[in-house]
Amino acid sequence: MPLGIDPHDLPVLLLFNVDRCWSPPEKEEVVSLSSHLDTAISSIGHPTTSIPLCDDDIESVLSAFDPLSYIVFNWCESIPGIPHSEHLVARALERMGFAFTGAGSETLSKAQNKRLMKQLLERDGIPTPKWRVFERPEANGWDRFPSIVKAVNEHSSEGITRESVVSNEAELVQRISFVLQTLKQPALVEDFIDGREFHVSIWGNGHIDMLPPAEMDFSSFGDIHDRLCTYDAKFLPGSPLYDGIKTLLPAPLSPEESDNLENACKAAYKALGCRDYGRIDARIRDGIVYVLDVNPNADISADASLACAAEVAGYSYGETGSRIVRLAAHRHPVWGN
Repeated sequence: MPLGIDPHDLPVLLLFNVDRCWSPPEKEEVVSLSSHLDTAISSIGHPTTSIPLCDDDIESVLSAFDPLSYIVFNWCESIPGIPHSEHLVARALERMGFAFTGAGSETLSKAQNKRLMKQLLERDGIPTPKWRVFERPEANGWDRFPSIVKAVNEHSSEGITRESVVSNEAELVQRISFVLQTLKQPALVEDFIDGREFHVSIWGNGHIDMLPPAEMDFSSFGDIHDRLCTYDAKFLPGSPLYDGIKTLLPAPLSPEESDNLENACKAAYKALGCRDYGRIDARIRDGIVYVLDVNPNADISADASLACAAEVAGYSYGETGSRIVRLAAHRHPVWGN
């Protein structure tokens, strides 16, 4: 069984992207986070080589490494300089014959397109907020308020601000126009589920497990526009939402709530074809779990939801990384046999 392999016998290539257009502090942060993961995995025993991807030539970067001798820890959010290209990294690794952590190119492509993601959830009967995609600044009969307006091809709350929550037709049209003009893509409009929000980490293949869920506690905010995870809430220390939203881990859940959340999130994980690990964002309203988003290759930084949830479950950061590597080893032509 790959999970039983001695880590010393399982070399890892830690592949991460560094865009030349980033500011020096941004580059330093990514290198530091990658170094932290490298050190953590190495401490478990894996021989680890860190490889920054600085352009679109993945083949040249990896040409010196035999796919039969390594597992690639795929920590690339994109190919530098190419927006929405996370799936292209996976496609290149598949083409080169590498076994790598996380989702394959097809799943990453599906998850990038929120329209397709919503269709897959609905196909499998998984509750998700009522929705519609708009390609013109018009209400076109939409009458569910409050609503939230998102870009159809963005993740990490890109473009989400308190103005994304709209209460009437005029605000709706204005925000759709903002997404169309500023983010240059269609707008996804959803029924805004003003309920408890959870970030649920799932890992495994075949048999999958839910790690302790994290709840985003919005109790400090009375205004509905502030009860959501905006871009600032995630990435801008010192902002009101960053400081005011508390993370409850593990989330306080009744056995029934926990079971319902686990069932919905595991179903969403399977519906998108996730593998090894992922994070599902969900909200509960009137006892119903609504899946908001599926993140197949969720952030694996030491302070992100998945690593924190794994720590609560008893895994060190290095053990978390090693488990993900060994799950990927099931697909390796040597270690998977």
